[in-house]
Amino acid sequence: MSDRHSHRPTRRSLLIAGATLALAPRLALSQDRYPSRPVEFIVPWGAGGGADQLARRTGKLLEAELNVSVPILNVPGATGNTGMAKLLAAAPDGHSMAVFIADTLATLAGGKGRYKLADIVPLAVMIRQPSGLFVKADAKWKTFDDLLADSRNGEIKVGITGFGSADEMHVVKFNEKGSKFRPVPFAAPGERYSSVLGGHADVLIEQAGDVKSFLDSKQMRPILFFADQPQVGHESIALANRYGVTLAISQFRAIVMRAGTDPAHVKAMSAALDKVARSEDFRKFLMDELAFADSYIPSDKAGPFIAEQLQLIEVNQPKKS
Repeated sequence: MSDRHSHRPTRRSLLIAGATLALAPRLALSQDRYPSRPVEFIVPWGAGGGADQLARRTGKLLEAELNVSVPILNVPGATGNTGMAKLLAAAPDGHSMAVFIADTLATLAGGKGRYKLADIVPLAVMIRQPSGLFVKADAKWKTFDDLLADSRNGEIKVGITGFGSADEMHVVKFNEKGSKFRPVPFAAPGERYSSVLGGHADVLIEQAGDVKSFLDSKQMRPILFFADQPQVGHESIALANRYGVTLAISQFRAIVMRAGTDPAHVKAMSAALDKVARSEDFRKFLMDELAFADSYIPSDKAGPFIAEQLQLIEVNQPKKS
């Protein structure tokens, strides 16, 4: 009796060992596979804006490439930095990434911000668009000359993404020449758009593609673009350089991960984004957004591009009064 019982643990141990050996290849495969679970896609802005639209289109296309879900998480606030804080607090395991745009980059100029450019790894720049000034369709200003004249005689409220943003920098450049534009931040895109439609702001600074539905429905119209060449679809609209303001920071939207992420994971996600960017679906998205046809910048060139943009921003920061 005692002999029989003494063999039971041994048999049980052998059975457990055998099961473990059988599972080992599958466990190893699961651990080696990347991504092995959903990849959280952080949008540091509210729903409905350009960053959100990019994430949803890109995320859908990525799911087909990666065979995992890519849930979108909107975390607005602090000109994009609330969402970036969430990314930087996540584990650097390649299962979290975020949209990083020119306005958020501008808040890092001059060493500002709680993190540095070196704390993130760009996977790609997916879209680039010039910013412009938009007014309500029935606004009294028919041209930018009309608006400029009024801005020198009284305050003009401009809806922007946030303080320290490229939006604010563009507007303040005119203030250096005697205008009285007052930037008013709205973190949520919907609030920003309704601000000009509802009269809470006089002017909106945005990208044409982001407000295309309002342009198509004749609720808004462009009055000026900050660009080196005419905006596609709105070639007759004046450019800021005509008025001596040469600053033209394109609103780029990149996708980034935390620094310290396994290079193999960075490479895999960058390769997936490369396929997405070259797809017909994404090219159509760029056309619909009135973006530059050559918007896409791959991972090996995205870092230098963003660094150059930061330098441009630092050189053109508003003068302190």
